[in-house]
Amino acid sequence: RRWKAANLRPMLSLHPGKVIFVKNASAAMALSPIAEDCLVFWGRVPPTGTLELAETNKVRLLRMEDGFVRSVGLGSDLIPPQSFVLDSKGIYFDPSQPSELEALLNTSVYSAQDIERAQHVREFIVQHGITKYNTEPLITVKWPSETKQVVLVPGQVEDDASIRFGCDPAGVCTNLGLLRAVREMFPNAFIVYKTHPDVMSGNRKGKLSFQDALEWADHVETNASVLSCIDACDTVASMTSLTGFDALLRGKRVVVFGRPFYAGWGLTQDVLPIPRRQRQLCLDELVAGALLHYPLYWDPELKGYTTCEAVLQQIFEQREALTRSGKM
Repeated sequence: RRWKAANLRPMLSLHPGKVIFVKNASAAMALSPIAEDCLVFWGRVPPTGTLELAETNKVRLLRMEDGFVRSVGLGSDLIPPQSFVLDSKGIYFDPSQPSELEALLNTSVYSAQDIERAQHVREFIVQHGITKYNTEPLITVKWPSETKQVVLVPGQVEDDASIRFGCDPAGVCTNLGLLRAVREMFPNAFIVYKTHPDVMSGNRKGKLSFQDALEWADHVETNASVLSCIDACDTVASMTSLTGFDALLRGKRVVVFGRPFYAGWGLTQDVLPIPRRQRQLCLDELVAGALLHYPLYWDPELKGYTTCEAVLQQIFEQREALTRSGKM
């Protein structure tokens, strides 16, 4: 899309004049790509003819997606990302095939420096309330749960690729189906349903009526941020939501009904098997792979690549400045 291309052009090369956007594989073929070039496309499935072009011309084929700490603001509101991934094997939200992230988590030996950096990154994220989009107010919530266990159910965009490829189509793959399954698993819990921000904004599919949600949940949260909700809960139950990863960073129990990138490593309670994930990880090893080594980070002021730590600091400062000025 034109707006996305404008945002991504400088990120794909420090020589943006060498970044050329084309409509299809035929147009790319006309440019006669050679081994030093890359063919980059957004998402999971290569456009028709792109895979054949890459193989014929021996050119790297890279899938592109947002990183896990993206921006202050939604991508669906045209806010440019400050982190992204380029994956030559697959993509992190599609567990039906390998990805570079899965390979990192399966095989990497993390150094003492990796673990120390991961610990500091995790502590900074928790201390300053950093999420993927950083748009919602951080407030203290108190629900009338009495002494019951509180289970947070984060809603998702139902046509999102992580659900289409990471969930069992015959099992839990909708927000309503997730609420039903969570109520069955936790019959005596106080269940809180939190709508996804893209769905709340009206930009994406997946909205549940209050009436339908409250048939299975005790409370529908519309004001507090997802982090405020995580802080107030005991357990997060999700399909493939990044909220599950946010909850792991904050020491919460996480139950997953799909196959998100953070499941299958011994840190979550998994409903579905994920046989390709073959070892147990500690939390800081997961953080090192997913936040330090897999994404690329971008400094929008300096127009150059940077570190995870620098982007976290920038996002924190940007959010604080917007909040103080009333422009959040």
